[in-house]
Amino acid sequence: MTEVGRSTVGYPGGLSARYRWGGSGAAAEVFALSESGGDLAEHADLAGGDPARMCRAELRVEGPLGTWTARFASPVFDEPAGLVWDPEAQLVVKYGFRVYGLGSRTGELAWSHLSGTPIVAILGSPRLDHVIVQSEVETVALDPDGDVRWRVAHSDVIAGAELTGGVLTLQTYGGEIAALDPATGRGLS
Repeated sequence: MTEVGRSTVGYPGGLSARYRWGGSGAAAEVFALSESGGDLAEHADLAGGDPARMCRAELRVEGPLGTWTARFASPVFDEPAGLVWDPEAQLVVKYGFRVYGLGSRTGELAWSHLSGTPIVAILGSPRLDHVIVQSEVETVALDPDGDVRWRVAHSDVIAGAELTGGVLTLQTYGGEIAALDPATGRGLS
């Protein structure tokens, strides 16, 4: 039996989220304990390829306005993660190579963004009117409709990203640190 990862996250607005995920071919184990009730949205087709052979994840959200579940697929093993984008009433979820903008109250897919490399982090702030998607080789700012606002390519693989004190700090696999203005993507010295 394949081991299934699990996490529970409380988000602003009274949203309680439960994530379950597993490796390639583990859909039966990931979905074995799916709860009934609420809407179910399957987004595996957005990952391309045969979902039965891919890594799978499920997100179950319960909130003041109801319950919903979304399922995702990825060609690489990954732990899903999300953030609530309050002004846009979206729950932005990363899994594998893709980021999904979901209605935080309904789970309805507003947009999705495909990256050429796995997503390392998604970051947001009430002071920004976009979310930041950090993949292994580029930083992208996405508008509320999922359109790219700005994009910055990197010459080394990004291993970590953090938004602190109005600065987007990136750490490369090689140990270098870079600082970007999160509003514009321009480098800071």
